[in-house]
Amino acid sequence: MKSLSTYLTLLLFIWVTTCSAQQRVGKIIVPDVLTLQNGNRVTTVKQWREQRRPELISLFKQEMYGTSPGRPQAMIFHVFDVDRHALNGKATRKQITVLFNGKEDGPKMDILLYLPNHVKGKIPAVVGLNFNGNQAVSADPGIRIDTNWMSNSKGVVNNHATEASRGSEAAQWPIETIISRGYAVATVYRGAIDPDFDDGFKNGVQALYPELQNRGDNFATIAAWAWGLSRALDYLETDKAIDAKKVAVFGFSRLGKAALWAGATDERFSLVISNESGAGGAKLFHFTGGEDIARLNSHFPHWFDQNFKKYTGHDTLLPFDQHMVIALVAPRPMYVASAIEDTNSNPEAEFWGLKAAEPVYQLYGKQQLPANSFPAANAPVKAYNAYHVRTGKHNVTPFDWEQYLSFMDEHFKNQQ
Repeated sequence: MKSLSTYLTLLLFIWVTTCSAQQRVGKIIVPDVLTLQNGNRVTTVKQWREQRRPELISLFKQEMYGTSPGRPQAMIFHVFDVDRHALNGKATRKQITVLFNGKEDGPKMDILLYLPNHVKGKIPAVVGLNFNGNQAVSADPGIRIDTNWMSNSKGVVNNHATEASRGSEAAQWPIETIISRGYAVATVYRGAIDPDFDDGFKNGVQALYPELQNRGDNFATIAAWAWGLSRALDYLETDKAIDAKKVAVFGFSRLGKAALWAGATDERFSLVISNESGAGGAKLFHFTGGEDIARLNSHFPHWFDQNFKKYTGHDTLLPFDQHMVIALVAPRPMYVASAIEDTNSNPEAEFWGLKAAEPVYQLYGKQQLPANSFPAANAPVKAYNAYHVRTGKHNVTPFDWEQYLSFMDEHFKNQQ
């Protein structure tokens, strides 16, 4: 019976794929981003905004990321730390607790925010999640050590951070460089929103929304992290020092998947940076190689919703793909980046994911990437959007940040 069900499911995927409009990107065929589910072609921004975009958001919420709640009505912000002489006087450090249900004993997260002291007027910002607690992004002794569960790593003992964890992630978060370029930087520990293990969604923000569990489109971990990024932006909109119209959302690896979904669904983020996000991020599933749906659903069953499990083993038969998620960012600028040795993320498939979203950007009159083949390493290609693949492994490096900050300069500072 199980084999018959699998066979029928496979036939359904084949039928859906062959009956759906398709587009070619490089040598790959993917579902067409500009064809409505009723078969009509999208030719105007109005059609995209009013018909296709809502249709795609609904599709991905149902079939992959799950349904997320809105802003909690009872949420409050508590600024518990302000140091105007942080980082040897270069920055003002703020730490803010976000009480999601307004209760101290309820789910909450801490935002670590640095503001450059040399900037006059409203400050543009970049916000992203971190892997090992706010104290890991800088050796600054004033940062409160996160007490939530976290994976054992440098300075983390028995799944809890110690003093030795301070600055363990600083190489991926060049705070002083970002500050020197005139940007504020805000970060939140991912595990304060939802711990990165399959716990039945009992220890994250999902506990506030039991009605969004035990269903096919359940509120899963990647969506929860994206939701948390939006809650950080909720705070930034209240901070008088921040230019809330110029906030970039950034993420690396699995947190790059969350940053992409946050940028796709929350149009308040004015620029999106997805660094080596791989499968479930910028990578096309139809471009095989590297991590696939089977590995996502077996190793990380909590990342995506229950409906996504039915696509296991059928990457090239999906009636959707990640270029459609990237397209949801339009007309806001998008930066996708890869690393040559990061074969798990499949760099070329990430490149083509960005390229396959270009028809939507063209509707808005945005210039295409000046590349029609996979570019050379360490040679960024930039137009309105940008892509680079660098030498090296799965990581965030100074080279990556130099490209991102220059890209932010172009869109935030040079286009007043």
